[in-house]
Amino acid sequence: LAFAGARTFTTSPPVLSQVGRTPIPVPPEVKLVVKPAPLTRARTRPLRTVEISGPLGTSTLPLPHYLTLSISETAPIKATIAVENEDDKGQRAMWGTTRALLVSKILGVSEGHTAILRLVGVGYRAVMEQGGRVVNLKVGYAHPIELKVPEGVKASTPTPTRILLEGKDKEVVKDFSAKLRKWRVPEPYKGKGIFINNETIKIKAKKIK
Repeated sequence: LAFAGARTFTTSPPVLSQVGRTPIPVPPEVKLVVKPAPLTRARTRPLRTVEISGPLGTSTLPLPHYLTLSISETAPIKATIAVENEDDKGQRAMWGTTRALLVSKILGVSEGHTAILRLVGVGYRAVMEQGGRVVNLKVGYAHPIELKVPEGVKASTPTPTRILLEGKDKEVVKDFSAKLRKWRVPEPYKGKGIFINNETIKIKAKKIK
């Protein structure tokens, strides 16, 4: 039980995260434009959007009304996000989240996001069909598994046991990776399955009756 007036473990004030206020470097080939909120009669307040364009395409990011994005005009170009009320817990949470999403979008349109899938198992292999629009998996089933590559993702097979996914949207790339992986989730007894990037699994000893 806690007694009134009891001392806490520490008397130092809490240190709040400073991630949200950290400037974001913007490559010269990337352009950021803040689009005003559309006019609507809805009761909810519409959101502004940030348009991020680069060599690999264009992405958008919703910007809550209590966040402000400022972009420096001199090189090196940096973007800074400010919050209306730093004491508001909800605003502070979205502050860091929005910054992380913006960093991901900038990386996506400038360099792209990638995922490498490894097919581990006897006879496991993958081939691209229909001009790279369909991934054909052979992972131990009586029939091949065909999955359509989503829009904005480029898929290739450098080797029969490797699948390379590339795209400007990190969420789409990771989501499609998970859909491929679920057809053969790595199992811990023989170590077979579809592994994403540097994923590993600890091998268990077989149960002996």
